[in-house]
Order: sequence, then structure tokens, then C-alpha cells
Amino acid sequence: MPPLRTPDGRWIVVDGRRWRAADPELPEQVRARLLHHLGAARSAVRTAQRADDQAAVTAARARVGAAKRGLGERGTPWWEQDSDARSERWTAALAELDPS
Repeated sequence: MPPLRTPDGRWIVVDGRRWRAADPELPEQVRARLLHHLGAARSAVRTAQRADDQAAVTAARARVGAAKRGLGERGTPWWEQDSDARSERWTAALAELDPS
């Protein structure tokens, strides 16, 4: 079951806590890539913490932050951005997470 959303759609509510919802304007393929990066980065945080590798923890947390910014869950709220700024946000996040 998907989490509850506030009437304005900007927030989800999980266990009574309000969290910023992902940008609904994200193309599905972009959302999937960002969620993949987010999951991999969270896993890397746990692995680095178990290994007591603070440099790796810091790097993995930076990847978590980049993925969450791309999703619109951090940084300037997506509802305050126009479509071009929103597209630039997720494009920049993917460029950071998918260096080619």
C-alpha cells in the first residue's frame, strides 16, 4: 500500500512523520534510475559503517544526497521550481551519479 499523501501532494506521511514527496513530474525512467542509485548508496552507507570506513560513509552519504536531490526530496522544493529547473535538477543529479 502506498504511503498517505497530504491533500496538496507535496508530502507523504509515514508513521505520523511528514516527508517531502518525490517530484511527480519525474519521467518514470528517470525516477527508476534515481531510485536505483538511492538504494545502492544506502547499501553502501551500511557496508561502510560495518567496515568502520568513515571516508566511504561520507562518499556514500553524498550519493544518497545526490539521489534525493534528483528526486526532489531535498534542496529547493519542486513545487517552487518551474519545469525547466526541475528537469535541470534531475539531469544534474544523474550526471553526478552516472559519470560517463
